[in-house]
This record gives sequence, structure tokens and C-alpha cells, in this order.
Amino acid sequence: MRFGYRDACLRHETGARHPESSDRLRAIRRRLSRLHGVEYEEGSLATREALERVHDPSYLDEVEQFCADGGGTWDADTVAVGATWEAARASAGLSVWAANAALDGHQGHDTPFAIGRPPGHHAEPDDAMGFCFLGNAGVAATDALQRDDVDRVAVFDWDVHHGNGTQKMFYERGDVFYASIHERGLFPGTGHVDEPGRDEGEGSILNVPYRGGCGDAEYLAAIDEALRPALERYDPDLLIVSAGFDAHEHDPISRMRVSTEGYGAMTRRLDDLCDDLDAALAFVLEGGYSLDALADSIAMVHETMHGRDPVETDEAVSDRARERLDEVREEHGL
Repeated sequence: MRFGYRDACLRHETGARHPESSDRLRAIRRRLSRLHGVEYEEGSLATREALERVHDPSYLDEVEQFCADGGGTWDADTVAVGATWEAARASAGLSVWAANAALDGHQGHDTPFAIGRPPGHHAEPDDAMGFCFLGNAGVAATDALQRDDVDRVAVFDWDVHHGNGTQKMFYERGDVFYASIHERGLFPGTGHVDEPGRDEGEGSILNVPYRGGCGDAEYLAAIDEALRPALERYDPDLLIVSAGFDAHEHDPISRMRVSTEGYGAMTRRLDDLCDDLDAALAFVLEGGYSLDALADSIAMVHETMHGRDPVETDEAVSDRARERLDEVREEHGL
């Protein structure tokens, strides 16, 4: 795979005990150094024009000035230093690179994966929250829509938290489809089944809020029974995966049980789906706070895209998850 990486993302310092630290990228790079076929691209800093497609100009001014003044605590979870503005623009820019590289034909072994930080899916059009300042996947999706060969983009968010920011950006527009599998009851408390979008965005939001304890079987069922039929109907030109790895069974901040092999199995499902849809595929890093589980899972995504067949679970979908999937399918007429 081609990984988007920029040293500027390391300079966003969050403090010794903050889970979203630069050690995440260092752990990923160490693990990838042991694999074949890994290439890196630096991309470019996201432009102001690209950011303003999803963020209010006054909010961007506020964040830039906040960082220029030395940063500090934006909210209880979200902190910045002087270098954070450049890091956030680098992270968003890597996501833009990933989307365009995918659309330019970099697929299969060359599928792009942006490993920037800070992450982005909690950043709303006018506010930073949940470790996020800029909506990386949203910036990438709207940049892709500027191309003549793109009419519709889908974002699939498998982070354990719901991407409230990404959903809010596209809730009332139909050119970006947002789907999320997440743990019900976790921060930020959004992402209910009955949030399907409105106006031009009616039907373009799909949420699968599972209870804690779900694992590979439930995630694969959500892809097979909800995401696939929804995207077959929507027919996107590009699928961006908001790839957080905090639903991993060894992650410290969730109760989900997705295995490393499970992330490979989901990757295989999405690659096959994009082949069927003739859609490009790109990955953008979100969360994941066990350094070993994060690094191993990204290595699994890479190895899967290089032909490895991940081991799929033989466990059955739980009754509660089956009820939730039935609810989702009914809400969306799937």
C-alpha cells in the first residue's frame, strides 16, 4: 500500500497521558517497516479553499489563531500546541492525497492509506472536539467532488465512536453518503438509527449503533447486510474508509471485540465491494489507542491488500445485533 505520512503530524503534542499521542504514528511506522511493499507519500497541506468546503471560515480563523497563540485546552479532551494547526492541515492534506490517489488508479497493492493525526471525524463545521480539529474524511470527500469524474462519494466509518462531525457535514446534502458502525453509548452520543439525513441528504446517512461486546461476526454482517446494499443503491465513485481501530478487542477505551483478523476480513469485504461498484478505495486513519493493536491492525489491512486471506470468524451474530441490523434495514428499506 501507499501510506500518506508527514513528520508535521508528530509535532501535535497532546501531553504525556493523552491517548491520542504521536506514539501512535511511531508505532505504526515501526510495524510497517517489517513489511514488504510499503511506500510513503507526503502529500500537501490542505488548502484554505479545501477546508472551507466543510468548515466555517470564522472557525478556521479561530483555530489558527488559537494555535498561533500557543494553543491550550480547547475542551476537556481536545488540546493544541503551536504546531497543531500545521499538523491538522497536514492530516487533512494527506486525506485529500489518499482520495485523489485512489481516483487516479492507485488500487490493489497501491491502495492509499493516510496515516495522519490529529484525527478528524468528530470535528464539526464550527467546532473542534474529540481530539479532532479538521474533518479529514469530509475534506477529502468534498475535494474529490471537484473532479469531473466524481459525482458521489461514500464514507464508511468503522471507528468505535460515531463520527458526528462527518455526519453533520453531509446530513442535508446527497453527494456524500456517510455510514458508521459504532458502539452505542460512547462519546459523542450521536449516530442513532433514526438519523437518516434530511432534505437532499434524506437516506444518505446510515448508522449501526451496536451495543458493546460485538465483534467480527457483527461487523461483517453489518457490511454484508446494510452497507453493501446501501452502497449498491447509492453507487459511489469513491469509498473513503474512516479507519479507526479502537473497536479492537484489546483497545483500552471500548468494549467491542473486533480482532486483528477481523479488520483484515472487513478490508477484504470493502475491496470486493469496490470492485463490484467500480469505485475507488482509500483509507484515512481515525482512532485506535492500543499501540500494538493499532499497528498490527494496519499491518493486517496492508497485508490483505497484498493478497493475504484473513481468517474469518465462525461465530454467529448475537441476537441483539441481529435485532439492530433488522432495525437498520427497515429504516433504509434494504
